Amino acid sequence: MTHPATPATPATPATPATPTSPARPVDIVLAGARGHGRWHLRNIRHLHQQGLVRLAGVCELAPLESEELFGLGKPEQSEDLDALLARTGAEAAVICTPIHTHAELGLIAARHGVHLLLEKPPTPSLAAFHQLSEGVERAGVACQIGFQSLGSHALTEIRGLVADGAVGAVRGVGAAGAWVRSEAYWRRAPWGGHRTLNGRDVVDGVLTNPLAHAVATALRVLGADRAEDVTGIDLELYRVNDIDADDTSCARIRTAAGPSVVAAVTLCAERAGEPCVVVHGETGRITFWYKADRVVLERDGRPAETTDHQRTDLLTNLISHLRLGTPLLVPLARTGAFTRLAEAVRTAPDPVRLPSSSWRPEAGAGGQRRVIPGIDRLTEAGAARLSLYSELGAPWAGAPHVVEAP
Repeated sequence: MTHPATPATPATPATPATPTSPARPVDIVLAGARGHGRWHLRNIRHLHQQGLVRLAGVCELAPLESEELFGLGKPEQSEDLDALLARTGAEAAVICTPIHTHAELGLIAARHGVHLLLEKPPTPSLAAFHQLSEGVERAGVACQIGFQSLGSHALTEIRGLVADGAVGAVRGVGAAGAWVRSEAYWRRAPWGGHRTLNGRDVVDGVLTNPLAHAVATALRVLGADRAEDVTGIDLELYRVNDIDADDTSCARIRTAAGPSVVAAVTLCAERAGEPCVVVHGETGRITFWYKADRVVLERDGRPAETTDHQRTDLLTNLISHLRLGTPLLVPLARTGAFTRLAEAVRTAPDPVRLPSSSWRPEAGAGGQRRVIPGIDRLTEAGAARLSLYSELGAPWAGAPHVVEAP
């Protein structure tokens, strides 16, 4: 798999036509405004400047300072989301809190009739997913899940190429992600790197959180993103860091459509790489560099074709849904297949701790980290050959854990 020159950061998102009059901004509460929540705060500020939203409240354990709220007025602040939603009468909420709180806070919002942009992964278990789905449906509220890559306009292009037979019949879809994370990454929050915390499911592993976009995007490309689309999962979970969850993993997600999705991912890369999704057809392949919104079409006997695409911001899409009835790009139901993978990870045996001979310590700009020699090549090969680490002959890999869908 040859890596084309791709920018290190995503292309500038598309700025869709204003979905509503500035006279009718959507009142929003942000739950979780630090950590990754700072990205959402910046995005809300951007939409506020367009007159699309008003930040009515912030739910955080420690109140934000005035500098953090620059340009956003004086929203109400509380660590109690239930009370905050009641006081503000907000129409929508962005929830960017620890994974194990997603279902609980999402249901609180739904009971208030508040529409949701819920950060990924939606829930750490299938039971919580069903509970959230039922609560959202009962309340009649919209629930968008924050898989930002699924707002890429490239997906429409890829699905069109596949439908037109540009690469022939699809044999499978691969996903590869080789990222670099220091040991400090796992100490970023009390729940970092945990499978459970104080008896609650967390499932903060590489497949289900940092590189979850690779899996979710591959499932969407294949058109197999609902829970009922998954027939079984073959799973390999490994770790070299001092954590409970997996930092290097692969999975084969078997689907009712026939082709499978194979994802090979790691946070112990030799060099930081750009994640991608690869559609394998009988007469060619399509590579989607989803952080850059770039598509590379390779067909037998023809030169490669590269196209760059824009993307729609998911909060902007939610606003358009509320004001104009525009379909949601990432409704909760279309993350069901991903949640089946999360459930398989949750219920699988603990990740295999690899021996010290399989990794080396290395100092970097972010601090000390652990590197698995050859893992960059293995993740790439997994996506290119639709193979698990054990099938690629990794000396430390064992037999996969097999899960059949009920």
